[in-house]
Amino acid sequence: MKSAFLTAFLLAAAFGAPQASAATTVVAAGNVNVEQPEVPGASSKRTRAGKTTFDAKYRKVYALLQNDGELRGKINAVARDYGIDPMHIVGAIVGEHTYNVDAYDRLQTYYVKAVSYLSSKLRFAYEGEDISDFIKRPEFAECSGKSGSYDLWECRERVWNQDFRGKTVGGTSYPNDRFSATFFQPFYAGQTFGIGQLNPLTALQMSDVVHKVSRLPKLDESDPNAVYKTIMDPDLTLPYVAATLKTSIDAYKSIAGFDISGNPGITATLYNVGNPEARAYALKAENERREAAGEAPKVPEENYYGWLVNDRLSELKALF
Repeated sequence: MKSAFLTAFLLAAAFGAPQASAATTVVAAGNVNVEQPEVPGASSKRTRAGKTTFDAKYRKVYALLQNDGELRGKINAVARDYGIDPMHIVGAIVGEHTYNVDAYDRLQTYYVKAVSYLSSKLRFAYEGEDISDFIKRPEFAECSGKSGSYDLWECRERVWNQDFRGKTVGGTSYPNDRFSATFFQPFYAGQTFGIGQLNPLTALQMSDVVHKVSRLPKLDESDPNAVYKTIMDPDLTLPYVAATLKTSIDAYKSIAGFDISGNPGITATLYNVGNPEARAYALKAENERREAAGEAPKVPEENYYGWLVNDRLSELKALF
């Protein structure tokens, strides 16, 4: 087990020392919204198609956590490594399996699925162009100086949105869709896998952090099979879930001046919607505008997904 000193050292090296805000506002536990925000139609449609309900799906993932002490132990251990409350990891897992896919009954099934998805050679590509070749285009030159997998892939995603998304470049017409949906889904659209329901682009972004803190091998876009094994294998994916959540907590503190480390509903919301740094900068800009206008600041707010996590938090905490 890592010493507290070593863990702190590794986290500082991995995430960088957060810049102190002029003032940090602690976001209290609980929901801002009295009633749950509306659940997107796609999630409702997917649940109806499975002949189930959100409550039934919640109870299924709750049962997985309740019945599997080994899984709870893994969550606790990873949370310690990344310096976060285990409820942040639990919230992400519960939200994903309530509003996206059903949980499996046993953790062992995730290991079996991890092997089954690696039976064929996978490829990250669009219209025959491999992602490894695509990111060598001159439009991505500005990203070459980025250090760290998160900044590198965040830059590449930004270039995608600015220069390729919904446009025709070099005779190729690119869809008006997310970078991850266009290049990183070799099976079918909208896919995320494993107990953390990570998508491959998120895993690639978190690769350096997980390598430094958990000592797992770095991921490479040219080896999709390794990326998918990492997403599907619970022992490999939980550190990536924790790193993603830790990134959100650090971004909101260092950029927007909000400490969200005590509100798993907010971190679950960011896990659901993605792009925590961009959202933190947007919140900072909004509050600077409000301050200039003499208005009250806007606080981080949970969506439907995070609302459920906060609403059921006492029940989930009781398991741990």
